[in-house]
Amino acid sequence: MDNGKAMYDLAARMFPICRSITGNGFRESLAMIREVVPEITVHEVPTGTTVFDWTVPKEWNIRGGSIYRLNGDKVIDFKDSNLHIVGYSLPIDKVVSREELLEHIYTQPDQPDWIPYVTSYYKERWGFCMSEHQKQTLTDEEYHVVIDSSLEDGSLTYGELIIPGQTTDEILITTYLCHPSMANDELSGPVVVAELMKYVQQMTSRRYTYRFVINPETIGAITYISRNLEALQHVKAGFVLSCVGDDRTYSYVATKYGDTLADRVMQNVLKFHYPEYKNYSFLDRGSDERQYGAAGVNLPVCGFCRSKYTQYPEYHTSADNMDLISPEGLQGAYDVMVKVIRALENNYHYVMTCKCEPQLGKRGLYPTISYKGSHDTVNVMRDFTAYADGRYDLIGISNLINVPTDTLIELKDKLMPHGLLKAL
Repeated sequence: MDNGKAMYDLAARMFPICRSITGNGFRESLAMIREVVPEITVHEVPTGTTVFDWTVPKEWNIRGGSIYRLNGDKVIDFKDSNLHIVGYSLPIDKVVSREELLEHIYTQPDQPDWIPYVTSYYKERWGFCMSEHQKQTLTDEEYHVVIDSSLEDGSLTYGELIIPGQTTDEILITTYLCHPSMANDELSGPVVVAELMKYVQQMTSRRYTYRFVINPETIGAITYISRNLEALQHVKAGFVLSCVGDDRTYSYVATKYGDTLADRVMQNVLKFHYPEYKNYSFLDRGSDERQYGAAGVNLPVCGFCRSKYTQYPEYHTSADNMDLISPEGLQGAYDVMVKVIRALENNYHYVMTCKCEPQLGKRGLYPTISYKGSHDTVNVMRDFTAYADGRYDLIGISNLINVPTDTLIELKDKLMPHGLLKAL
């Protein structure tokens, strides 16, 4: 459980930071991740840069904000929750009427105790978020509103780590780091990805090259793809990690046509890891798998979540806090992705080198005494060797004989030293 605790502790450190699609909050959070994985390269893309049909926006930074009654009492304060300020709000410092203020207040009436997460990235405005109960206390005729922010030319930031393998074929693992204080729909993805970076770095050999990206959601992915589309043609399977910190379920969002290596390996691993996992089509997409699967890009990238974004009640509210995620939830997501990586690394077509069943007993791979029930322990070995005829890859055999790839990897690692099995 050491991985889970380390991931949770890193998320807890980053939780108070107000992040957005640009700005110092993103940089500060990425710097904390680089304390864990210092090899991450930081890229800055200037405001105004054209990225396909989009433009990198101005950089937004915020220092504070409050609503005051005219007697000086605070109604809400950014220091209490950075969700209180609408993301990308313009600066303001003036007295407004109750009627005008209410035009700039956002609540979630069906969840009256929670503060919603609201942004206005591409239209300049100012605004506050609060619980519906807090809104009901706004009975004064006038209020003093203050938002201490800036919206200026700057840059968009993202982090990248490429770990070379034996081939130029790539596995892409990406997540986003642009939401303010929400734990599952923000920090869970980056902390799991950071731990996966460490895992891949420590592998003694790598078949694939691994490309890790931590960017702002949507505009960050579009920016990254626009700058790396040619290189991304080497990606054989990709995964967007989002909302991977709770312990309620597991979810998978298919690629556009659901028929890529990424789909096959994720479905296979989840089938054995958590058979009740939830399977969503590309029509249910919502995170950066949208961009990787868009027309003209068409990369084999699927989504992986615990509780999928939009599908849990705390989503995009102040209730998505550190109590919603856990070391165990993060560990579970990490374990799934490690199984995915191991399956991909070992996913060859295998062929037995001898005719008929091999004599496994003389090699210490089969019981030398036969008794009732003894064959139950070796059926998997027999089935694997029977289907290791070059027709199916490891994932295909796993699906055929209904045995996890982890188990089959152990079996092939026993067979290959004896020269009984070869990879095509």
